[in-house]
Amino acid sequence: MYQLDTPFYLYFFSILPVLWIGYLVVARWKRNVQTRFAQSSLMEKLSPNRSKFKPVLKLLLLTLGVSFLIVGLVNPKIGTQLETVKREGVDIVFAIDVSKSMLAEDIAPNRLEKSKRLVSAIINELASDRIGIIAYAAQAIPQLPITTDYGAAKIFLQALNTDMLSSQGTALDAALDLSGTFFDDEDQTNRVVFLVSDGEDHSEEAESAANRASAMGIRIFTFGVGSDEGAPIPIKRKGIVESYKKDMEGETVITKRNAEILEQIADAADGGYIDGNDTQAVVDFVVGTLKEMDKKEFEAKKFVSYKDQFQIFLFTGFLLILLELFLFETKTKWVQRLNLFNE
Repeated sequence: MYQLDTPFYLYFFSILPVLWIGYLVVARWKRNVQTRFAQSSLMEKLSPNRSKFKPVLKLLLLTLGVSFLIVGLVNPKIGTQLETVKREGVDIVFAIDVSKSMLAEDIAPNRLEKSKRLVSAIINELASDRIGIIAYAAQAIPQLPITTDYGAAKIFLQALNTDMLSSQGTALDAALDLSGTFFDDEDQTNRVVFLVSDGEDHSEEAESAANRASAMGIRIFTFGVGSDEGAPIPIKRKGIVESYKKDMEGETVITKRNAEILEQIADAADGGYIDGNDTQAVVDFVVGTLKEMDKKEFEAKKFVSYKDQFQIFLFTGFLLILLELFLFETKTKWVQRLNLFNE
């Protein structure tokens, strides 16, 4: 297999036809001038050492030299092979609350954006752990299965929004039950769920779901975002707040972080609760917790880095151009004696 590092330079090959056309135009002009000056037989007597072959040879050398230089600029990378790389890590599932209450702006810019930044900061500190993502409101849906592709994880993470689920609420139990299906490795000794939410739960089954997860060997760590004082839920249009969400009686709804239920879930599944508003504290907590866990060895296939090959092409190109510069258009005496070209 091969890879072109900078294929843009392939457009420079369009120089070569211009080079040949220019050579033909100049050669014809020279021939016309010489014809007006003297007949061809007389020109051969006036310049007996003039070679008919070497101008073409110089053009070929120049063409090859420029071609090699262009290929060198393109930098083909050759010599890759597929190898198996052994990695050790923990299986982690991020369960992220996308209910409407996560739009409250008691933590800037709002609870959901804070959650996404928090998860992204955690991913930045991971090395070889496998991760998955779940989004949940009144129901839970898988967003990203267990993978080592952190780049893809961040893309899916940024796509999370409160409109992706039509039914509203905060079904923590559904998120926890779904997370149990993500862990497909029965030999994995450490399975972790990081649940990010404001804790506003309209289901009474959250703690039961945490117990079921614990029975499967899953540890749950919860991060609460938002303030205990709470904030209204803004209704925006084109980024401008038009009003706030109201209840059936027309009163503005104030959504508050419910740390108590998040603590209960964490305790039921041998985990822990931490204030998710402090990103650095959460990251330090996660890094420290993962270091203490046993790692499972698993295999992931990836390509070895491509090897640069531009050096040989640049060297050959400069060598051919240098040879062209020092090649004169007169006949070479020892070649002339061999009469290889019938000159």
